[in-house]
Amino acid sequence: MAPITEEQKATLKAIAQGYITVPANRAPILETPKDYGLDFQNVTFNTEDGIELAAWFIPSEGSNKLIICNHPATLNKYGFPGHQKPWSDFQDIEVKFGKIHKALHDAGYNVLAYDLRNHGESEGTKTRIWGQGFGDEYKDVIAAFDYVKSQDHLKNMTIGLFNPCAGGNAAMHAMTERPDYFDDVKAFVCAQPASINIMSKVALNGMGLSDFFDDFAKEIENNIGVKLEDMTPHKHVQHLKTPMLIAQNKDDVWTIPEDVQTTYDLIPIEEKKLIWIEKGDTRRFIGYNYFGENSEEMIEWFDKYMS
Repeated sequence: MAPITEEQKATLKAIAQGYITVPANRAPILETPKDYGLDFQNVTFNTEDGIELAAWFIPSEGSNKLIICNHPATLNKYGFPGHQKPWSDFQDIEVKFGKIHKALHDAGYNVLAYDLRNHGESEGTKTRIWGQGFGDEYKDVIAAFDYVKSQDHLKNMTIGLFNPCAGGNAAMHAMTERPDYFDDVKAFVCAQPASINIMSKVALNGMGLSDFFDDFAKEIENNIGVKLEDMTPHKHVQHLKTPMLIAQNKDDVWTIPEDVQTTYDLIPIEEKKLIWIEKGDTRRFIGYNYFGENSEEMIEWFDKYMS
């Protein structure tokens, strides 16, 4: 193998920054629950490392069940404006989590939907560095639980999670770091859990840079202090004790089906289900809209384990 050139080093560095740095130009919030006819409250709470997170609380009158929602990287609690420039250059699909919040509300669930750090209306770090759920983002998950525990009208509710992609990674990471927080979580729905090590290999292969994967991995670790090989749900899902429903676009060009299948296979409990989305569409973001468009499968899962 020929030695790496300075140009290739620069390319690898740029790709690595794309994985571990959120854009300065955040995706805007184009809808609120009001657009779906839902009453809601803007609330905030703080992480243990001092980041203020912004959230919507959507009440469902008479219900004692709560679903805590977050979102994937580059998205926010609204979703993603992929129908508008410049965000359409990244993925030309509008993601609308409001459909999910509406479906949950109408099925008798309260909803707490929050923006992860460096996203939406939440505070960010100066460097905008983050770990795709495998860095400090797990503290955001813990902060949401702490907020619920601090509120008299929420603290005794039965809890479920809708945490897709990087948000799901953060939740699974939190299960490893603070397992006691999840003792009372009854159900978990995750659209498209993401192994960043695998997604990186796919990207580098597509650019003809697969020979320099180790150099890329060092760049990631030097920036965030996390080994690329550890940036996968495989390291955390083995601790899962919560019934889990996964949906994955089988044709997603950013990853490979075998990786998601491995994540699923490593879940050590019988209460699990994997839905393959097979539409012949290679765009990853169609998976983020899946449960908004097929909410009955999500509601059935929560009803089964949160009754």
